[in-house]
Amino acid sequence: MSRLFSASAQRNRGPILEVLRRVLPPTGRVLEIASGSGEHALYFARDLPNLTWQPSDADPAARESIRAWIAQENAENVLAPIPLDMTNARWPFMLDKVDAVVCINMIHIAPWEACLGLLYGCEQLLPPGGPLVLYGPFMRGGHHTAPSNAAFDASLRRQDPRWGVCDLDDVVREAGLRGFELAEVVEMPANNLTVVLRKAG
Repeated sequence: MSRLFSASAQRNRGPILEVLRRVLPPTGRVLEIASGSGEHALYFARDLPNLTWQPSDADPAARESIRAWIAQENAENVLAPIPLDMTNARWPFMLDKVDAVVCINMIHIAPWEACLGLLYGCEQLLPPGGPLVLYGPFMRGGHHTAPSNAAFDASLRRQDPRWGVCDLDDVVREAGLRGFELAEVVEMPANNLTVVLRKAG
């Protein structure tokens, strides 16, 4: 099996972990959406041994990499990756209850429908108070927060017109329609944000 390596995962995993330590429940199962190489899952699971990490990805090569990382690290609290496509409205029914959902660098490299699918699935799966944690670049109030984000957005849209940096206001509005409240926005390095939404009730 072939392990993949992500330079961005190496850079951002420490700051993200600092937020996760505060906002994730002390025990339970965390579903990670679009786990990519698997490096985040292994890093977070090592530091949070009382949580069980469930990685997922729509890409078979990514799932192979995750399995390889699990085998390499002998990670007992990381489950085998599952295939999840956020544009498939039936994905929540593949899963038992989860206590938290983490999604890093996905919604801007995907159609808007993937963000809506993520919110729909989390509405079905998360218990009251359960966190959905998003990380990545966001616009705020219709404007980019840095020139580098504007350039990144343009680059994404050249690759696929359906992609692009989302406006946080739009995400929060759609989340509210699905029973989520904005709990926290954390400024992160490289003009990224960590956004914590919690299931109401």
